[in-house]
Amino acid sequence: MAFGTFKANFIDAPRGRASRFAWPDKWLEVRAWGIDEILDRHAKELGDLRDDHVDLIAGGPPCQGFSFAGRRNPNDPRNQLFKRYLDFVKLVRPTAVLLENVPGMAVAHGVAKSGNRRLRGDISGSIFETITRELDHLGYDVKGEIIDASRFGVPQKRVRLIVVGLLRERVQPAEDGKRAALVFERLESKRAEFLSSLGLDCPVSARDAIGDLTLRRPDGSLWPRKDCEDPDSGKGFEELAYDGRRPKSPYQRLMRSEVPIDRMDSMRLARHSHVVQRRFWDIINVCRQGVQMSDRDRESFNLRKRRIHPMSAIEPAPTITTLPDDILHYCDPRILTVRECARLQSFPDWFVFKGKYTTGGDRRTRECPRYTQVGNAVPPLLALAIAYALGDVLASSRSRSRFAGSGVENKEGELV
Repeated sequence: MAFGTFKANFIDAPRGRASRFAWPDKWLEVRAWGIDEILDRHAKELGDLRDDHVDLIAGGPPCQGFSFAGRRNPNDPRNQLFKRYLDFVKLVRPTAVLLENVPGMAVAHGVAKSGNRRLRGDISGSIFETITRELDHLGYDVKGEIIDASRFGVPQKRVRLIVVGLLRERVQPAEDGKRAALVFERLESKRAEFLSSLGLDCPVSARDAIGDLTLRRPDGSLWPRKDCEDPDSGKGFEELAYDGRRPKSPYQRLMRSEVPIDRMDSMRLARHSHVVQRRFWDIINVCRQGVQMSDRDRESFNLRKRRIHPMSAIEPAPTITTLPDDILHYCDPRILTVRECARLQSFPDWFVFKGKYTTGGDRRTRECPRYTQVGNAVPPLLALAIAYALGDVLASSRSRSRFAGSGVENKEGELV
């Protein structure tokens, strides 16, 4: 399902679009590949990429077994997939590696949750420690930090562990000997410039992000709806008819760029019963917004579900997860649409999603529907900020390396 989305946006994208992906179809069939399968069947082709000096391998091993929001099961087999990531890196030997995961990856199982923003303290026994040690053995200088996506224009309180590794033999250290740490220094020092280039101020609130997608006009009347004609949706669903409103904030204008006003993907509305809608109205009006419902509030509404966040309109949204009923809209008695979740993750509106909308039960371990694709994603704006910082460091290193071996002298006769 996730590959269907990737293919629609990047492989089948119109020619000339900057984001079009160059699939290596001479040796790799255009389809979804599990990492075990591609390592087993194409180890030679991957190894041949070493001679091309690949700049970057970016990946995110599954987080379910590390997340404090879930069961944090140490025996979850997905916890071991990071080893296959390292096998991939060993074959290709890129100049840089990049990983993203929940902060729990840096905490050993059985250890209490840590709220530190930056990575500090004892990481012994954690998966992050193992990854750092293995990458060091492969010749990489490694640094990890916990980053808040809301500081980079993402309208969401999303804190994630970002790990960068730079190959020592290709990346020249800075004057102070730093390599990977320099990426995070650039990320922070260029943050204001990055936001300014996008026309954004921080933080971006939920209303700034999705205020043009509400069901009600400012006077309280309803915006028109239409039947959902998405072929991956079941019958009987409706969606908002987005056919006349204009973006109301710089963030909305950024997301709406390159998209016709009447074209919006994954806008299907949930079919809540009148009883559920009345309960949601009461929660929105009674409970504190912007924080998870307290045990007392859940008991008063007779709710068994543990994680329910009534959104605040004036703050960034809570962390978008794979479960659509984790978050309630700030002014509509409903959960969010896939498109609204995507907006809060900073996916532009031209990005389409493929596959079924939801799944449940044991199918959750095998299927990746739209809500899951969005909830598991790295926010594109955060990815872009990291890419700029990493690219800047790599370019500076290449410049230092080039001049160091050139023998060029400056006016004072010193070797440059």
